[in-house]
Amino acid sequence: MLDRKFILENVDAVKWNCQNRHVTADVDQFVALERERKSLQQELEKLQTEANTVSKFIGQAKSDSEREAKKEEGRVLRDKAAAVKTKLDSLETDLDVIQRSIPNMAHPDAPIGADDTSNLQRSLGKTPIPTYDFKPVDHVVLGEKLDLIDFEAGARVAGAGFYFLKNEAVLLELALQRYAVEVLLKAGFTLTTTPDLARNEVLQGTGYIPRGPETQIYSIDGTDLSLVATAEIPLGGMMAGETVEAEKLPIRFCGISHCFRTEAGAAGRASRGLYRVHQFTKVEMFAFTLPEQSEAMHQEMLALECQIFDGLGIPYQVVDTATGDLGGPAYRKFDLEAWMPGRGEAGEYGEVTSTSNCTDYQARRLNARYKVKGEKGTKFVHTLNGTAIAISRALVAILELYQRKDGSVIVPEVLRTFVGKSVIQAVVQA
Repeated sequence: MLDRKFILENVDAVKWNCQNRHVTADVDQFVALERERKSLQQELEKLQTEANTVSKFIGQAKSDSEREAKKEEGRVLRDKAAAVKTKLDSLETDLDVIQRSIPNMAHPDAPIGADDTSNLQRSLGKTPIPTYDFKPVDHVVLGEKLDLIDFEAGARVAGAGFYFLKNEAVLLELALQRYAVEVLLKAGFTLTTTPDLARNEVLQGTGYIPRGPETQIYSIDGTDLSLVATAEIPLGGMMAGETVEAEKLPIRFCGISHCFRTEAGAAGRASRGLYRVHQFTKVEMFAFTLPEQSEAMHQEMLALECQIFDGLGIPYQVVDTATGDLGGPAYRKFDLEAWMPGRGEAGEYGEVTSTSNCTDYQARRLNARYKVKGEKGTKFVHTLNGTAIAISRALVAILELYQRKDGSVIVPEVLRTFVGKSVIQAVVQA
């Protein structure tokens, strides 16, 4: 969340940012409540001081009646102080709710717009969009013909939006994980596998809403735990309440996790098949940095995403995400959108990765800090996240882009060692 002092000193800028991001947050009410809080805090301190003074005089009383009078005066003051404290606690709760609803400030260069239609193309990948001498089919058709994906069995077991990967699709998933991990290892990332569950306070700290009508999270009834939507959540939580020495930053983590999302409201052809599902595997990048390091780290993560998809031979465009399409914690976000021939009537770009610089917005909620040797106090770190590979969407792009006229699919060269073959062909029934 934004610093309270920053909000009070930059009210107009914060309100303008909320407007650009199409977020409803009552900044004026926050300012009014903060003024009331300060007044009550001063009143509380005055009452506590008076009560302490009265308490000192009780022992100096010259008679029982004077002593009892002082005791009564002290009780009255303490009762008043308790009532003020109750009001203060209620105000703090109200302030916290509004403060958490205020999004991070957006980067000055982020395009202003209500949704992804205002995203700006930044660059194109190295691989050109291919042409075919046949009409490409989508990954759902390919998955059925090649016996790679079973949506019907997934629905019987867990409901719509779940699926079984089979045969070479399983090998492709494992290959994609291994490929991404090797790239990130060379870039200095520490490998982790993360818990599939996290405490709700960690979800809230990273900017996710565990419960409520707008949640995309599966929560576990009777507990303070929820299934994670991304490894960003547990990786961010690794430093919750911790302070690290400045010279140890940046810290880079690679997290392999299952991701669970309700995807409430998702429908239509664009969400068909594996593109928008309730569970998938992802390899995620996460970094804790000094404030002056975060811009460079953001560019580094974007470059790694491009490296991974260039290596896979997948055409893509990089887009600078518009203010209205940014998540609450993001200061700036870049998306990689891969070309998918089976998407839409004649092929379309579909998002496959994103990388965000969240500055100190998540760290303030998580209380993740750093300390500079020789200086007093601590400061909040900056946090960044980026998708290395979201397996389900990478599979969509690979199957559709690498399909051939005879219905087979070529395996990208960088994955062949792990998959054990160069072409996936339909099994001929005897």
